[in-house]
This record gives sequence, C-alpha cells and structure tokens, in this order.
Amino acid sequence: FSLNASNDPLIVVDGVPLDNSGVAGSPNPLSFINPNDIESFNVLKDASATAIYGSRASNGVIIITTKKGVQGQKFKVGISSLTSVSKIKETIEVLSADQFRALINERGNDAQKALLGSANTNWQNQIYRDAFSYDNNVSFSGGIKVLPYRLSVGYLNQEGILKTSNLKRVSTALSLNPTFLKDHLKVNANFKGTFSKSRFADQGAIGAAVQFDPTQPINADNRFGGYYEWLTPTGQLNTFGTRNPLSILEQRDDRGEVNRSISNLQLDYKFHFLPELRSVLNVGYDYSNSEGLVRQDSTLASVSSQGGTTRQYSQKKENKLLDFYFNYVKEIPGITSRIDATAGYSYQDFLITDPAYPTLSIRERNGVQTTIDMPNPGERQNTLLSYFGRLNYAFKDRYLLTATLRRDGSSRFSPDQRWGTFPSVAVAWRLIEEPFMKGTRAFSDLKLRATYGLTGQQDIGDANFYPYLARYSRSDNSAQYQFGNQFINTLRSEGYDANIKWEETTTYNVGMDFGLVQGRLSGSLDVYLRQTEDLLAEIEVPAGSNLTNRIFTNVGSLENRGIEATLNYTAFNSERFNWDLSLNGTLNKNEITNLSKVKDASSIGYTVGGIAGGVGNTIQVNSVGYPTNSFYVFKQVYDENGKPLEGVYADLNEDGVVNDLDKYRYKNAEPQVTLGFSSQMRYNQWSLGFNLRASLGNYMYNNIYSNTGAYQVFSFSGYLANPSPNVLETNFNNFQLFSDYYMENASFLRMENISLGYDFGQVFKKVGVRASLNGQNVFVITKYKGLDPEIAGGIDNNFYPRPRIFSFGLNLEL
Repeated sequence: FSLNASNDPLIVVDGVPLDNSGVAGSPNPLSFINPNDIESFNVLKDASATAIYGSRASNGVIIITTKKGVQGQKFKVGISSLTSVSKIKETIEVLSADQFRALINERGNDAQKALLGSANTNWQNQIYRDAFSYDNNVSFSGGIKVLPYRLSVGYLNQEGILKTSNLKRVSTALSLNPTFLKDHLKVNANFKGTFSKSRFADQGAIGAAVQFDPTQPINADNRFGGYYEWLTPTGQLNTFGTRNPLSILEQRDDRGEVNRSISNLQLDYKFHFLPELRSVLNVGYDYSNSEGLVRQDSTLASVSSQGGTTRQYSQKKENKLLDFYFNYVKEIPGITSRIDATAGYSYQDFLITDPAYPTLSIRERNGVQTTIDMPNPGERQNTLLSYFGRLNYAFKDRYLLTATLRRDGSSRFSPDQRWGTFPSVAVAWRLIEEPFMKGTRAFSDLKLRATYGLTGQQDIGDANFYPYLARYSRSDNSAQYQFGNQFINTLRSEGYDANIKWEETTTYNVGMDFGLVQGRLSGSLDVYLRQTEDLLAEIEVPAGSNLTNRIFTNVGSLENRGIEATLNYTAFNSERFNWDLSLNGTLNKNEITNLSKVKDASSIGYTVGGIAGGVGNTIQVNSVGYPTNSFYVFKQVYDENGKPLEGVYADLNEDGVVNDLDKYRYKNAEPQVTLGFSSQMRYNQWSLGFNLRASLGNYMYNNIYSNTGAYQVFSFSGYLANPSPNVLETNFNNFQLFSDYYMENASFLRMENISLGYDFGQVFKKVGVRASLNGQNVFVITKYKGLDPEIAGGIDNNFYPRPRIFSFGLNLEL
C-alpha cells in the first residue's frame, strides 16, 4: 500500500507486462481484452512469487493467459453471443417536486417563492436509462501438424446507463504456437488488436440532476437549445445557477477513438548438447494510437458566451519489452535433489507522445473564430532495466528453497538513486512427504511456508516522469509578457526533488497449506507483515521553498499487518452431481509509522481527500500512529432527542475554544475485514453458481449529505437548488462540512454475480450448445444511506452508479 504511488497490481498478458496508466480516449486499461479470449486468470501476492517480475510487482501480479490452439486438434469453430441489459438500482434520495414546493413555501422568501415552477420533474430519471449491450464473438482453432493456431474476432456494442455514453469495439486475437527441431524449439507468437470508438457522457450531469429544481420543466423557449436554464430578471444567463442536466449530456459530444495492438514473440530453445539448459527470448510491443474530439454546442449554457468550444486531442503510447534468460533444471538422484536456476535480463521502455492540438473557441453569433494555442507537453519516456536471478532447490521433494535477486534501474530517478537491489527468500516444508505422515488418513496435504522479500516502487504516474529534474512549463498565449512590440510566452519553473528515490517494501510471511478428508477440504492460512519505507507521495511544502506549494517526494514509512485465509470444500462429487464451496477472508491493519517531512513536531501530518463544498477543503489526514487517509473531523454534539446541534462540536482539547485543534481522527475508508464466498453446483447438464463479497469496518464520508443537507442550498440569489432530504432531519441552515455526523459505517454484503447454465450437449451430433442466464451486482445489504457503500477513497460525491446487469449468453461449438 502506497500513499500516492500506484497501488495497482502489475498486469501481464501472455508474457507482456502492461502499462497500467491507461490510454486517452479509452474507458479503462483492460477494455482492449476480450473476456472470451481469456484462458486463465492467476493472482500472485507472495513476495517471493512476485519478485521475479521486479519493481512493478510490489502490489502483486495478475497473470492473464489467452486461449491457444492444441497440437493435433481438429479444426473447431466457436461462436458466442451475450446480450445484456444494465439497470440503475436506485437513485440518490432528493426532495420530490411537491416536497420542494412545500419547503420553499414554508421557509423561503417572496423572491424564492416566485421562482417556483409548476412541473414535476425527476431529473435523475431523465439522465439515466436502461442500457443494452451486445457482445458477439467467433473463433477458429486447431492444429496443422506442428502448428497449433487460434484466431478470434469479436464485436461489442455497449451502452452506458448515463444517457449518450457508448462503447463500440472490434477485437481480434491470433495465436501461433509451433515447435521445431524435434520439440527443442518452441515458438509462441501472439497478436491482439482492438479498434474502439467511445462516447463519454459528462458526469457533471449527475450532480446537476441531484440539485436541479424539480419544479422546473425540461424544455423552454430560449436560446439555450430549448433547454430550461436559470436566467436573470433581464433575461441573461444566471452564471451561478445549476445547469440543466439533460443539456449537459445532450449538448456536449465527447468522442474518442483508440487503436491498440499488443504482440509478442517468445522463443524457447532447449539445447541439444545439454537438454537441461534452456534459453528464452521474449520480445513484445504494446502500441496504442488515440484521438478525441470534445465539442460543446454554442447553445450550451456554460459556454454560450464563447459561442461553443471544440477541443481535439491525440496520444500515442508505446511499450517495448525485451526479456532474455537462461534456465537450467537438473535432477540429482544421488542426493534426491532437484535444481532449477534462472538468470536473465529485462528491458522495458515506455514512450508517450501528446502532440499539441489547439482549443477552438467558435463564436458563431458574430462569425468570428478564435483559436487558443495550448502548450505542447511533447514526449515523455520512462525506461526500466533489470538483471535477475532465481534458484529453486528441492530436497526429497520435502524441503524447498527459493532465492531471488533483482537489480532494477528506473529512469524516473537520478543516476545516484537510479538502481535498487531487491532480494527474496522462501522456504517450505512438505510435511505430507515425511515418513511419519505416511499412512495418515487425516491429511491429504500439509505444507509449511515462510517468505522474506524486498520490492521496490517507482510507478508515480505519467505526470511525474522526471521528478528529480528542474523543469519549466511554457505558458499558453493568454499569459505572455510584452517586450516592446513583441509578446513572449513565459516559462514557469516547477518544483522538484533531486534526491527522490525508490519506495521499498519489506514483506515477511509465514503460512501453511493443508488438505483434509481425502482432498475434499483444502485451504491455506497466511500471516504477513509489510513494512514500506521512503513512501512516495505528493505533499504540501511551505510557499516559496521549492518553486511550488506541493511536491512529489519520499515522505515516511507505513506498516501493514494481517491474516489471510482460504477454505475450499467439495460437498458432493459424483458423476451426476457436483458442488464446490469456497471461502476466503483477510484481516488487515495499517499504520503510518513515520513522516519524515512534516512542517514541525506539532503538525497533524498531510491533509488529503478533497471534498465538494467550499474551496480546497479536505476531510482526511495522514498522521503518524494512525491508518492511512484517516478521516479528520469535528465531534458532533447532539441534543437530548439525538438531533445534531448546528455548529456545536466537542472541545476535545478542553481549552475553552472550538477550532481546528479540536478535530480528531475518526475511522478510515479501508475495511478491517474482507470476505468472499462462492458456490459452484452442477447437476447433470445444469449448472448454478454465485459469488458473495463482504467488507467490514470501512467508513464513508457522505459528501452528498454534507454539501446539500442545509437550507443554505437554496439561499442563493436568482435560482433554486434542491437540498438533500437529510436537511429535514438536521434543520441545518448552513453547511457543516467537517462534522462527524456525516461519517457512516459502510460495511456491506454484496451478491457479486449469479449464473444459471444448461449444456444441451451435441445437437444434431455436430454442434455443442450451451445457454446461460447471468446477473451482476444482484443486491447489496448495508446500513449506508448513500447509493453505494463501495467507493474508492471513502468520499461519496455523485459518483457514477454501479448498475445491476442481467444477461443471456449462448455458446456454440462446431
């Protein structure tokens, strides 16, 4: 766990580590992968297991292997079709039009009462829709002598539940896996390509729909495209009023096109003169080219004074990979041992090119077109070099040792801090192979494990490619300095840390794997301690001390400790009926143990967690001795009836004055316990499965309530805004943003998915047919009053809702 550096796991697809930062114009980094092409999905968390992947594996590794052809397999055609509908489960609670009229008539002044309309508009119903998705795929696979092959093509058309959003994607994948030289040379050639077009909805419409006056109509006869907008008494646009939610969606056209390809070639050669020795060369290339156009109509209220705007952008990303290693495997019967040794070199280079495109301000009413030049960020490049070695030693297949050593270099750091050395050691004892365990009926497997590992972190985002260098940013043409008759663009210096270095995490782990009841019951138990030093984070610095008020640097230390357990049970296993159950759980506690760059000994630490309401307000803090991103709030005082008293907080330091010194650290967004449960059942040709997931001890700051739950919401001149119904409970006149009243326990139990399938077998003795019904995000049980108890960062402020999805799938195999 890092404060500001990436906490994402490394994703490896067919041997190619991906750039997790995503691609401009694409909805998410994994949208290019067709799920129908995935053969297996494995997660590595143990420090010893991930060490071979180097610094980018400090948060674990997800290994995705795509489907391949099989040597000697007959030609086979697979066809799959999935039709889905996404439905919003519920909307944010707001006052209805009648409730709002009653409130304004009760508490509003004459000017506010005069603004009330006669409509009954549910604005959230207007911006959301039932969204349909169609995913069709065809694949061809087989084996021609020594050449196994697989080719697939897919087409996805997916609507978003927020109106106007859409994704269309064409994907293709080709895999060739021939062998030569009597199986001494194995070749794996993989190519994946995607061509996607997306339209992105402006999510600002979500907040607007929550607050827009429900007594106003959707449409009006005005110059703003026929959408109702707040006007001044003179007929001009009220620049402070909430914008029409539908206008925000329908008068903004944000489109992106992305072409992406990932290819790699792996050559695995087993030496003729020494068959125990192999050399493996893996070269890969991940390339994406994206372009986008964002056009806002001249009638859109927010840009009507500019006559509308058009912005173009483009981006090219390249990820080049070269891995080469030797692997030596030797059985030594004389001492009942096995040695598996690997040594190699890895090179990975990331290049981002962002050509400059102007922002066009088109003033259509007077026919004048104004172009504003934007600064060109140019190229950003980051390179990783690694030398690595690993030794696996097994004695009598009972005593196991794995030792790994990597030397990683990153261009993100200066030459003096560029290289890091990261060792790991793991030992295991397979007790089940001991003579004294032979004949035991209780255990089918029993293994004890212990691991030590050191990993590095340098992934600090595209904006921080060179945090150790002094850099200067060129201004746009609106910020120039005049020299005589010339106007010169200025150069603004940026803050930097010449001594920034690797974030390092040391992991200690002890665990056991076991099997009971002839293997029907199995599981694992792990106890871990992760100590992270030289945390990478962006922090505030005194003004003028480093040419900026915030800087990315190493700030301190963090400790995570916990327990992980898994349990698998085969309840029934027969030819007609099979039922498998699985349970997993994690108990984790984290604590900041040191902050090296706080302003002084009395400092509270680093404030984080920006919220809506006011300017620059935060609700979380990182402090020594507390969990990361702890909420930092006032303790609310209540009356004898349990109602919160407006602006009355506990004087925790008992100095007679309530101020920021009386804020306290209260809970955090991370769960103390996470649980997962799955059930997979098969009866003859029927199958039924579901997955449950629980999170316990995580808290949420309800920023929707805190930013709309006061009568102050509709007190502004010339327009009305809809407050949260929570105001009827508190009767707050003004916002109380920092009250712990808005902290809620967001523990939950979620039915992640459920599926029912039927295998028709061979139809007409040629075609295999399988049909399935699936549901995702089926239900959530929680006490949290907001839409979703699971929001990253723990601050709920009009986030895109998670839909409930129902789908029907049909698979054919010829």
